Amino acid sequence: MLMAQPIAAQEAAAKDAQAASAPQDAQEDASASEPAPPAQPAPVPPSLDELIPPAAVDNPQDWAVQGVADPAPVSPATPAVSPDFAETGTDAEQEAPAFLPEPPPGLQPALDGAFADFSLDIPEPLPTDPEVENLAGIAAPMLDEMPELDDVKVGERLVLGFPAAEGAFPERGAFIDRFRALSTLRELDGDEDTLPQVAARARSDEELLSEILRTYGYYDGEVVRQLSGGRRGDDGADGSAATEPSVRFDLLPGPRYSFGTIDLGAFAELPQPDYGRLRDAFGIQPGDPLYADRIVEQETELRVALGESGYPFAEIGDPSLLIDHAREEGDLTLPVTPNGKYAFAGVNSSDPKFLSSRHLQRIARFEDGDIYQQSLETDLRRAILATGLVSSVTVTPRRVAPPTQGEPGEVALDVDMERAKVRTIAGAIGYGSEDGFKLEGRWEHRNFFPPEGALRLRGIIGTREALASVGIRRNNFRGRDQVLTADLYASDITTQAVDSRGFGLRATFEKVSNILFQKPVSWQLGGELLYTDERNRLLRTAPGVTQPRRTYLIGGLFGSITLDQSDDLLDPTTGYRTTLFLAPEVSRSQGSETFYLRAQADASYYQSLGSTVLAGRVRAATIQGAPASDIAPSRRLYSGGGGSVRGYGFQGVGPRDALGNPIGGASLVELSLEARIQTPLFDGALEVVPFVDAGSVGRGSTPDFSEVRYGAGVGIRYKTGFGPIRVDVATPINPGPFDSPVVVYVSLGQAF
Repeated sequence: MLMAQPIAAQEAAAKDAQAASAPQDAQEDASASEPAPPAQPAPVPPSLDELIPPAAVDNPQDWAVQGVADPAPVSPATPAVSPDFAETGTDAEQEAPAFLPEPPPGLQPALDGAFADFSLDIPEPLPTDPEVENLAGIAAPMLDEMPELDDVKVGERLVLGFPAAEGAFPERGAFIDRFRALSTLRELDGDEDTLPQVAARARSDEELLSEILRTYGYYDGEVVRQLSGGRRGDDGADGSAATEPSVRFDLLPGPRYSFGTIDLGAFAELPQPDYGRLRDAFGIQPGDPLYADRIVEQETELRVALGESGYPFAEIGDPSLLIDHAREEGDLTLPVTPNGKYAFAGVNSSDPKFLSSRHLQRIARFEDGDIYQQSLETDLRRAILATGLVSSVTVTPRRVAPPTQGEPGEVALDVDMERAKVRTIAGAIGYGSEDGFKLEGRWEHRNFFPPEGALRLRGIIGTREALASVGIRRNNFRGRDQVLTADLYASDITTQAVDSRGFGLRATFEKVSNILFQKPVSWQLGGELLYTDERNRLLRTAPGVTQPRRTYLIGGLFGSITLDQSDDLLDPTTGYRTTLFLAPEVSRSQGSETFYLRAQADASYYQSLGSTVLAGRVRAATIQGAPASDIAPSRRLYSGGGGSVRGYGFQGVGPRDALGNPIGGASLVELSLEARIQTPLFDGALEVVPFVDAGSVGRGSTPDFSEVRYGAGVGIRYKTGFGPIRVDVATPINPGPFDSPVVVYVSLGQAF
């Protein structure tokens, strides 16, 4: 039996044979050619300046193009190949690497036998997973060719590029406004800044833009940022001044996602018709464009709708949005728990001796059994604060009975309040061109007769007026916004036309309109009893001319009704107002009695034209049943002043005696027209108001327009939280001999 020679012994025998033949091979190589001497290395320059030639310094670009003269060919080291192998080997063998050693004799057959039956099974391909393909598409999106862009400059160094195609990004305007408000780059406008500062803020703004894109539903949107320029004042390498650093963002919104499924939790269990009405209140439907802010808006709308539909204890959880990139949709989940429907069942006061539960129920705008509404609860709280008797109010709904068999439950409102100071001392001092100096003081106890019964003391001392009065006022008397007042007073008043002294008693019961609840209809009823000693005032006299005084005992009733369809009580912009006033009176003087009727009608109209409001007013008044001479001067009709015909003094328009003193009349007509033009000054709070007025007063009960006075001017209105402050400067167009050339009026509120 033959044993295979070990591989180590074969290698040793090969080495011995190679050593024996080595001298002969060396002799043949030496006889063939002499070996070349080794190449000497080039000397190394002693410095860097000598290494760089002058041509490279003078013109580096040309020197680089020329390259190195006579470069030595460089080739990779190639291993030696046996001559026999080069001559006799096949093409495949010649392509094999020459550095691999030839296997020893006898080893190759063994290797061939070992791998004769070796084979690899080719695995079957795995099935395609669509989710993996979608994720791969998200991770590596295909970038199409850049669309045409419109540039929008939003700062000194900031430009946004939007797709120019019509309808490609319809939210552009709102998007830019939001970005302007939040951008950190815009905060650098006008500041000395460096490129690193701009770059840092650019990265922040890039994240902001991506977030805003997602807010508008563009979850596949891309933002491309470009930064250019250098620091201000720095010079470039060529000596030119560097530009200011600037940033450009190109926005590629991609497709806008839509809302997918809408899950409102237990909301679907509500009975009809509540479910349909409340579902309509939540205005998001599947397929609507996905807008994150709209989720917040509609959640608020749903909360309000639930509170207005009898669900005081409804709970709404936090919304969640699941984005599905494959469908380009977002599934919204908003857990809603209605917790039952309820009706009102009374109001409970925490301080019944101060403001009783009965009184609070009276001023509420709901009755027991009415379906609960959040707005009525809020209105009650505001009404309690408006009394001025409390410093804080908390209204809490409380379950009284649960809903049963489709019937609503009962909920009571617990009112917890803290008393405010109920005594007030107030005063004022002022001067007016028509009134002179005036000092006024007032003391009031606002809950002297609970509930809401006030005792008031008032006094005035001035150049043309002196008054002392004591009165009571009962707010919310037997109903919301109903006021009962009674005043006992004594006065000495001197105006441009009248000089009167007297005392009287006046009582009114009225339904008032206020800023908490502007009423379409308000009314007033009252009566008055007055004793007065008066005359027309003599501004101008002649020798021997006197004006006798007369005493009058006047009693009468009065009433008014107002229809208000304007949009604001203090500063209307649209709508109209009309008021009708009637006052039948009887007057006794010098042993004779006179019966007459005072009547007046006012109408105002307001029309908004953009940022300008056109306002017009007409007033007509008459005294029927007696001539003007038989009527007390203080009861006659006069015109002129800041609320009448501007450009003339108070009571300065109307009939006059031979010396030019106003004597009043029995008929009146006034017209006013003005344009309230809004300006950008003070954030739009300042208005410029040109106006023109006209008025006429006749001695008879029917207007004769024998003398019409015109005035014109311009004013300003500064709008505040409690109404506009008015300043008007007017001049008479056709003045009389006793009228001033310019008159200034200052007051609170519009002229009409």
